[in-house]
Amino acid sequence: MALSLSATLLPHHPRRSTDFSSSSSAPASPQTHGFFSGQPPPTYSALATNSNNKLPTTCLPKVLSSSSCSSHSKLSHAWRQVHGEYDWAGLLDPMDPLLRSELIRYGEMAQSCYDAFDYDPFSYYFGGCRFPRRAFLDSLHLTRHGYDVTRYLYATANIRLPNFFTKSRANWIGYVAVSDDETSRVLGRRDIAIAWRGTVTRLEWLADLMNYLKPVDGKKIPSRDPRVKVQSGFVDLYTEKDDSCHFCKYSAREQVLTEVKRLTEKYDGAGEEVSITITGHSLGSALATLSAYDIAETGLNLVEGEGSGRPAPICVFSFSGPRVGNVRFKERLDFLGVKVLSRAVTRPVSV
Repeated sequence: MALSLSATLLPHHPRRSTDFSSSSSAPASPQTHGFFSGQPPPTYSALATNSNNKLPTTCLPKVLSSSSCSSHSKLSHAWRQVHGEYDWAGLLDPMDPLLRSELIRYGEMAQSCYDAFDYDPFSYYFGGCRFPRRAFLDSLHLTRHGYDVTRYLYATANIRLPNFFTKSRANWIGYVAVSDDETSRVLGRRDIAIAWRGTVTRLEWLADLMNYLKPVDGKKIPSRDPRVKVQSGFVDLYTEKDDSCHFCKYSAREQVLTEVKRLTEKYDGAGEEVSITITGHSLGSALATLSAYDIAETGLNLVEGEGSGRPAPICVFSFSGPRVGNVRFKERLDFLGVKVLSRAVTRPVSV
């Protein structure tokens, strides 16, 4: 059942502390799927080491707070700030209404990955998506977002289990979508959205528990710093493939990079402004951060063509995500210009 994110994701709260913190190597506990039931109000952290260099709030466009403009005209003029250009300075505490609406949009995309997953063990399509790609958003009553799903994503793992323990080795784990013409005019750019599903299957739970760190370049992900390390289970799900499986002949990494390359060349090469927004919950949040790093490190957000030549900005809206890698991984993310807005839960302290 779809949740009302306006009430659950961003509860009304007059003032809350916002922690601007760094990633660390300590992995967090795996999360259950679904959004935030029974948890205390969230805080949001912008993962950026250059927080001391943020522009003051007075430098942000007045369009974000002007009541004379419609929300559509605000977004088309201020989307870069909402997308994290200045590390969301002045927008988090209190929460800016425009940023709030965008978090709800991408939060619903992350939730749709749970709602559409077929987890019925008696279903012929167990482990897949319950809806055809072209009817995906319509089936979930999300057509108001104005996106077209262009590719489904599938993942597998190299964990070998008896057949009675798992029915499907390849599982549908998300999708790539792009804003349509009308929505692109409202957004002020052509938005490529990637949504990753969180932990559901037994294989994914076991992958969550593989929490030791390994060099990212050991899994054929480029890295200029050999000290960059990520959690083993996450990178395995992202990079593993199975030649005997129709859905996973190509890894989740190969699938998402191929589609992002095709879309950026199509739109940025035609002179349109393009953004890449990645979202996910729990395990999906980890895959969102890892794929954002991969896209930036491989340079797929840089397109030579008739466009402006300006890199397509990459932003991650992370919901209840674990830590993905070590400090070097975070520092490399910052250097590449990837913006990560992470939802964190602050539990009250008992006295």
